[in-house]
Amino acid sequence: MPEGKKKQKTHHARQSGTKAKKKQAKRDRREGKAVPKGQNPKAFGRSSAGLTARVQQRRKAEIQERKLHVPLIDRSYTAKEPPPYVVAVVGPPKVGKSTLIRSLVKHYTRHVLSEIRGPVTIISGKARRLTFIECMNDINSMMDLGKSADLILLLIDGSFGFEMET
Repeated sequence: MPEGKKKQKTHHARQSGTKAKKKQAKRDRREGKAVPKGQNPKAFGRSSAGLTARVQQRRKAEIQERKLHVPLIDRSYTAKEPPPYVVAVVGPPKVGKSTLIRSLVKHYTRHVLSEIRGPVTIISGKARRLTFIECMNDINSMMDLGKSADLILLLIDGSFGFEMET
């Protein structure tokens, strides 16, 4: 050998680690050896996976049942059903009367009301019903509803204040 040159080392193949395992698995597949796959440690990390699944299943069932629950009215002959509370929603146009009624119906019944046509009656408890009526923007209908309603909600636009159209 010449004096200035050193002999280079040969390549040393990996014997442990992920690369070595992958290469060994590839050799085993090529040779036809069956390699059983284990469970994914990240997916099955908890030792109490069965308990967690049962808790989640119970919670999901409870949420489903709560969505389906509708308060029932006592319809026996002895029960005297009181008339519903009449709630009139009054205000100028474009202040959110229909939106308020829709959101109250969604809150009590968990159903979406797309369009309001006439009075809407909902069951809010075992012995309580509510009827929502949207009032038109004229003084005669406001006076009629004022005589018959149990509760009047007056909606006002925050940017304009209270203005009556004449």
